[in-house]
Amino acid sequence: MNIILVPGFWLGARSWDNIVPSLESAGHNVNPITRPGLDSIDTDRSGIGMADSIAALVDVIDNTDGDVVLVGHSGGGNVVYGATDQRAERVSRVIFVDSGPMPDGAAVNPSLPGDGVEIPLPPWDFFRDGGEDRDLRDLTDTMLTDFRARAIPEPWGMANDPLKLSNPARHDVPMTLISTTFSRSEIEEAITNEVPYFAELGRARDVTIVELPTSHWPQFSKPRELAALILAEITYD
Repeated sequence: MNIILVPGFWLGARSWDNIVPSLESAGHNVNPITRPGLDSIDTDRSGIGMADSIAALVDVIDNTDGDVVLVGHSGGGNVVYGATDQRAERVSRVIFVDSGPMPDGAAVNPSLPGDGVEIPLPPWDFFRDGGEDRDLRDLTDTMLTDFRARAIPEPWGMANDPLKLSNPARHDVPMTLISTTFSRSEIEEAITNEVPYFAELGRARDVTIVELPTSHWPQFSKPRELAALILAEITYD
């Protein structure tokens, strides 16, 4: 199977380095990508938005022989879902890693602080909700230092641009949520209440929810476990 890995905010293809070998050793073709604007700290990120990341992923799909599995982490969730909307017939499964399929018109996270062009990685206290470390649990000081060293400012539009969806065939593509900071019960409650982050799950025909309690960045905090869950979902197909 062709597996395309899409990183979340502030991260490039190398953020999947601890995941790729396990997927390749299982016989899969793995392509971790770097989204537009994340190639260098010196890149001009003005005018780069969600549509650019989706278009870049669609181009990767179009240049891949055979069906694909899309894996999107965090803010990469809107990217893989937008590409699924455009290439539903090519996607055998879309896997959201601590993310979810947001509805048409939703933006990933307009609350992130930035200057209208780019959004630097905030201080770690920003991710401590009410003093809780749910987003950061299992991340050692070394992991956090490495993360910050490799972080690239995110294009402003990635967090603020509305997602554009139009193809109902996206609801036919099997979905998996590998949830690290939300429990299954919290997700199910969110679906019932039509919380935008998970709103599309109620419209999807085939949804699997898997819990992996750890940080919001399991590719760093629990890479072996994350790789095993991705493989399990692909084997399921």
